[in-house]
Amino acid sequence: MHLTDEQQAILSGSQGETMAKVMKTLVMYGDAFEAEEMVAVTSEYNHLVTSFGLGVMAPVYDLMQQLIDAGVMSQQKFSVDPRPLDKNVPKNLLQNLIFNKFMYNKQDFYEGQLKKLGLLHEDAFTCACYMDEVGNKPKKGDILSWAESSAVVYANSVLGARCNRNSGIVDLMGSIVGFVPKFGLLTDEGRKASWIVKIETSKKPEAQLLGSAIGMKVMEDVPYVVGLDKWLGSELTDEACTYLKDFGAATASNGAVGLYHIENLTPEAVESGKELIKSDAKVYVIDDKELKRVKDNYPVIWKDRDAKPKLCFMGCPHMSLQQLKDWTDRVEAGLKAAGNKKVQIPTVFTAPPAVLEEFNKTDYAKRLKETGVITSYICPLMYMNNPLCGKMPVITSSNKLRTYTSARYYTDDEILLQITKGGKN
Repeated sequence: MHLTDEQQAILSGSQGETMAKVMKTLVMYGDAFEAEEMVAVTSEYNHLVTSFGLGVMAPVYDLMQQLIDAGVMSQQKFSVDPRPLDKNVPKNLLQNLIFNKFMYNKQDFYEGQLKKLGLLHEDAFTCACYMDEVGNKPKKGDILSWAESSAVVYANSVLGARCNRNSGIVDLMGSIVGFVPKFGLLTDEGRKASWIVKIETSKKPEAQLLGSAIGMKVMEDVPYVVGLDKWLGSELTDEACTYLKDFGAATASNGAVGLYHIENLTPEAVESGKELIKSDAKVYVIDDKELKRVKDNYPVIWKDRDAKPKLCFMGCPHMSLQQLKDWTDRVEAGLKAAGNKKVQIPTVFTAPPAVLEEFNKTDYAKRLKETGVITSYICPLMYMNNPLCGKMPVITSSNKLRTYTSARYYTDDEILLQITKGGKN
């Protein structure tokens, strides 16, 4: 790898031993992917993926402390993925003990380290940092050092920024040294599509289901999606961006997609069109039958597949302000149709703290609370990432949560029916 004089000086120790180790780590990372050079991180803020104070993460805390003791700070303020704990989210006494005394017993300590290293503000904890209310929205062409998969794919695809799917801690190191190795999605060639995905459905496809189908098919490749603009339009409206947020999270978790292009809609597809498609690109056609096949093949790993759900999580990735408003209307209408006043399954809607703050200023918040739905800022995945919750019949419309936990996937309409009407599956 070719380093500039500035980069070589850092590697040689001009800014101290700790900074030299950080640079060496990034150089080794780049060498592994045959990067030829380092490029400057240009975004205003960074975003970190590790937000949870698991007791077993002692090496991370030791590394963080070395950085703090050496006075090595992030060159950017940063947001972080959601917190794992919220006293308002339903849990039994045993779960509460496990969460607070054993699993996340280092949460306060770790958050203290994050503040010293450059946390954006007290409540900068969300996987959807790019929402306007949160304030960490990169510009087109910005070079990022992020790791959170759903944020990376959104930034690359919807915002036109450039970022690889980095690992945790590497995201922080790139921000500390101000450079990242140039390879993959940071290059023009790496952003070209090796798949053409043709959407031929009879109605607007479920975002999480469509993203899942594409992710499992193309894996880490870049898809160029044709026909989705029929349902989303040709402008990145709030509605379209919300759809792409959930769609992208599913492509990234059910596969390893870091960038997608939507014809006539996403920035690079609008600018370059089919020039983004490689000459040997493969074709994948998605129709109603294919979406049904994908959904029918999701495994159900509940001990009793006919069990009545005990919990419903919505918001993985975090819900937007408009989603919270729309779902308030939907839940109210669903309860009225079912003749019920409260949701029949304990239900949690998760969103960024800043979004919840704005939501609570509206009359929607009071209305949603009256339905029995709980709002929270936590990460549902972190809540469920333990043996106790693994045994619970939890439902969700998030394909990311389904993939990483024992939660069972249902479409939004199916979720609405279950939480408002109740009954078995």
